[in-house]
Amino acid sequence: MNNERRHRVRVALSALLGAVVLVAAGCGAEPKAARPSPTTTVPVADPGADDNGTFSIALPGSLAADFTELQQGLRGSAGLAIMPVGGEKMVTFGTWTTGPAWSTIKVPLAIAALRNSPSYSSYASAAITASDNGAADTLWASLGGGADAAQAVQNVLREGGDTSTTVPKTRTRADASIYGQAEWTLADQVRFASQLPCIPQSERVVGLMQQIIESHHWGLGAFGSAEFKGGWGPDHGGKYLVRQFGLIDSPTGRIAIAFAAQPDSGSFSDGMTMLDKMTTLISGHLTELAGGHCS
Repeated sequence: MNNERRHRVRVALSALLGAVVLVAAGCGAEPKAARPSPTTTVPVADPGADDNGTFSIALPGSLAADFTELQQGLRGSAGLAIMPVGGEKMVTFGTWTTGPAWSTIKVPLAIAALRNSPSYSSYASAAITASDNGAADTLWASLGGGADAAQAVQNVLREGGDTSTTVPKTRTRADASIYGQAEWTLADQVRFASQLPCIPQSERVVGLMQQIIESHHWGLGAFGSAEFKGGWGPDHGGKYLVRQFGLIDSPTGRIAIAFAAQPDSGSFSDGMTMLDKMTTLISGHLTELAGGHCS
C-alpha cells in the first residue's frame, strides 16, 4: 500500500473516531471515558511457536516489527488473529486470547435461525446490522431457547471449523444475553471466520455483515468491502471488552480477521481506538498477507 493510500486510511479512521456513537443495543451502555492508565506492553507471539497445532506460519517480518512498535503505545491488553479464507494456517499475536463473545455470536445465531425459518429475516437483519439485542433474543427463542438453541448455534460453529466453543444453555449474567456470554477464543473465532462464507446457507448473513450501521463502523469498518460484526460489554467490574471479527479483501483473496482489546481505562471508546489502530496497521500490510477463497 503506498503512502498516499495509507494516509487516506488513517484520515478515515480519525474521522470515524470523531463520529462514532455508542449504540446501547451492542451490549451495554458506555460509561464516561476514563483517563488511560500507564502503558502495558503487549508482546508479539513467537512466530515460530505452535499454538495447539494452529499457529504454524511466520508473520511477515515488517508486520511483526510494526506491531511491536504499535503495542508500545497500547494501554491495555490486545490480541489479533489472521487467517486466509478457506485456508488452514493462522497467525496470532498479542496477550488477549479469549473472553465473552458478546454480540459477535449473533452471526452463527442468525445463520441457525434463518436455516430454521427464513421468515425471521427482518430480525436477523436488525441483529446483525444494528446489533439489536431484542431481535437476537427473538432469533434465540425461534430455535427453541435453552439447550435446543444452544445446540443449533454450536452446530453452525462446528461447520465453520470451531470444534471447541460451547454456547451456554442458561443465563449466566442477569445483565447479559445467554448466548453473548459464550467464551470465544480469537483462534476459534478467526477459524470460524475463515470458513464462514463457505458454510451452506450463510450468504444472507454474510451479506448483512456488509450493511453494518454507520455508528458501528470502527475497526474493520474502515475497509469499504469488509463484512464484519462487533461485540462489546463490561466485565463484572464495569471494564469494557471490545472485539470484532470479519472478512476483508487482499490482492490474493479474502482474509479472516479477529481481534479484541481490553483497555486499562475500561472505557468502550479506548477499546474502540485500540481496534482502529490495529486496523490501520493491517491496512498497511495487505500485500504481505495471504488471502484465500472457498474451495
